[in-house]
Amino acid sequence: MTRHAELEKRQAEEKISEYKSIYGPKQPKPPLAKNLFYAFVVGGLICVLGQFIKNTFIRLGFTPEQAGNPTVAAIIFLGSLATGLGFFDNLARVAGAGTAVPVTGFANAITAAAMEFRREGLVLGVGGKMFSLAGSVIVFGVVAAFIVGLLYAL
Repeated sequence: MTRHAELEKRQAEEKISEYKSIYGPKQPKPPLAKNLFYAFVVGGLICVLGQFIKNTFIRLGFTPEQAGNPTVAAIIFLGSLATGLGFFDNLARVAGAGTAVPVTGFANAITAAAMEFRREGLVLGVGGKMFSLAGSVIVFGVVAAFIVGLLYAL
């Protein structure tokens, strides 16, 4: 790191520290109990919806093991649809991690990035930016699955 870059970094840290000392104590405390309640309820309702969809696939003739994959696909579709319609962001403002932790958060991350960059074109915009946030999750999942499969095979 050059001396100029170090000086700029130190100045930026001093500004952040000064800002926190002035405005930090004035910020209201978040309503922790309320946020936990909404995250729990909304996350639970998403899981109830997933279980309902899985039970529907089972009633259609799938075995419980076979019903898992189309259930996840349906939940991803619904999360993407809710993002596209603008409903997901409003729900996430209220529910916080209740919407981010299930697979709906993954669907939202991919769909929101695709919508944001659609003006740049299908290849460079949607295709290039769609997995910018979720790409690391996919890579980690593939690598972890490969390692677990390898260990299982040994």
